[in-house]
Amino acid sequence: MCFISPTKGRLSLEEVYQDMMDFIESVPNAQFKIIIGTDSQAKNYTCFVTAIIVHQVGKGARYYYKKKKLRKIESLRQKIFFETAFSLDTASKITEILAEDGRDHLDLEIHLDIGPNGDTKDLIKEIVGMVVGSGFDAKIKPDSCGASTVADKYTK
Repeated sequence: MCFISPTKGRLSLEEVYQDMMDFIESVPNAQFKIIIGTDSQAKNYTCFVTAIIVHQVGKGARYYYKKKKLRKIESLRQKIFFETAFSLDTASKITEILAEDGRDHLDLEIHLDIGPNGDTKDLIKEIVGMVVGSGFDAKIKPDSCGASTVADKYTK
């Protein structure tokens, strides 16, 4: 599983985790959130981008992303389910590493590219239920910058 850091280039998940912890430890009294979000865009194929963001609340963030290309998916419902599944998979892996490292107290949110306006409004209850049922906090638009801003930037 290879991620890209805009400043450090290609990193494994373990290297991403170490970089995240270095960032968090560099400001010991700050509050941090770990955000995971996925967005997609269909062309001749569907490009999914999953982002991991370490947000220093009130200050700034550091992020990493990975791309995955699949066959062209026409169904909006199916794309949203794929996006959510990719975010849940990444969140589970990060959570596992956090627990092994004794850092499971850190906040982790999953940002979803759905919201009360537009075509995805009918999916909110189902998709949020899927995330919450998996043990994570879910954020939707307009509070889901992990998916709608960071991941979206790299789907183009």
